[in-house]
Amino acid sequence: MSAVFNFTFVPWFRSVAPYIHMHRGKTFVVAVAGEAIHAGKLPSIVQDLALIHSMGVNIVLVHGFRPQVNEQLLAKGHQPLYAQGIRITDEVALDCAQEAAGQLRYEIEAAFSQGLPNTPMAGATVRVISGNFITARPIGIVDGIDYKSSGLVRKVDIQGIEQTLKAGSLVLLSPFGFSPTGEAFNLAMEEVATSVAIALQADKLIFLTEMPGLRVRPHDNTDANDDNPIDTELPLADAEKLLSQLPPPNTPEDLAFYLQHCVKACKAGVERSHILPFKVDGALLLEVYMHDGIGTMIVDEKLESIREATHEDVGGILQLIEPFENDGTLVKRSRTEIERDIDQYTVIEHDGVIFACAALYPYADQKTAELAALTVSPAAQGQGDGEKVLKRVEHRARSMGITSIFVLTTRTMHWFIKRGFVPVEPDWLPPSRLKKYNTERGSRVFVKKLI
Repeated sequence: MSAVFNFTFVPWFRSVAPYIHMHRGKTFVVAVAGEAIHAGKLPSIVQDLALIHSMGVNIVLVHGFRPQVNEQLLAKGHQPLYAQGIRITDEVALDCAQEAAGQLRYEIEAAFSQGLPNTPMAGATVRVISGNFITARPIGIVDGIDYKSSGLVRKVDIQGIEQTLKAGSLVLLSPFGFSPTGEAFNLAMEEVATSVAIALQADKLIFLTEMPGLRVRPHDNTDANDDNPIDTELPLADAEKLLSQLPPPNTPEDLAFYLQHCVKACKAGVERSHILPFKVDGALLLEVYMHDGIGTMIVDEKLESIREATHEDVGGILQLIEPFENDGTLVKRSRTEIERDIDQYTVIEHDGVIFACAALYPYADQKTAELAALTVSPAAQGQGDGEKVLKRVEHRARSMGITSIFVLTTRTMHWFIKRGFVPVEPDWLPPSRLKKYNTERGSRVFVKKLI
């Protein structure tokens, strides 16, 4: 084994260990679009899910089958029918849906049963359980359109799913539900996954889709294109605002199609919901076990108690940063300075106590900004509050058109390096900031690109 491999593998493995510990015992609802299976991505997705499952994560897998049903309909000479983005399920479509669901369940269970040597599935034992966990009701006639055997989720068998997960099995759900009278209803995969995530109060709802994520940042060009970067994290309030500005979705390619379900889940208590591209190999692993992720995560920041500061927070910020100023970790700031700059601060607050803060000072001409006074209370250290504040500040900077942020530090270099900052010489600083640089303090300068 080469020294180069050791040099790259060991630091990487150590870097993902905190995420392995963080997610153990958590519940993820993973919704895989039928397009992903149609594109031949099922083997790699199953391998990644088996690996995540082996690290102690409870998984509910919901599969879609939109292209598979359409393919069978066309083979029988029938055109797929939709209204408002919802399939109209007549008798022929219902038969095709049942056939597609049965075939896909077989393929998924077979994929989880593989165990060939020298493959990611070697030694894996993943018991897959599926069943009648969903009770459904008909959509009925809406605005004069009869949706026939298309339905909505009426009830989720929470106890049955939780008992199955507790036994160490993976739960597999098809987008089908049954009424108390035994009628079968074709459901939307997205609605099933969202309803199950809400009912279980899952820790994550993950959509593996055709979309690369959400591109919603301000951009210099007039049109959104591949140069417009993905928003890796979107606060729920911003996601709701964006959704209110978008037209109702009709196809999965519409920006609001998955976003509406992510917003619904977060508003109902699911802490985080994600939109990932199935075209990126290992997207699930990259999103779950890497700091910046690969797609877009919607997060309910009310759970984090994270917000922009107000003048009422000045006292709390002073109390938080004072011990770090006294030991030389932070540069001293007066009450007057903090009051003057309070609009630049972001805080984490719980029950009226400030547990973390950071300030952002933009240099618009250079499209950069200084991250300053990043502080976490000793009582809350090790819980990820520093990363939460950093993420919020990065999002705030991007919304201002900032392309990089920099920090001056004397004692926390490694923390910033681990989160994507790289060292630069002090003369990199914007001219007006360089004039204030204290050579006696000798702070190191680190920069992180945001796009």
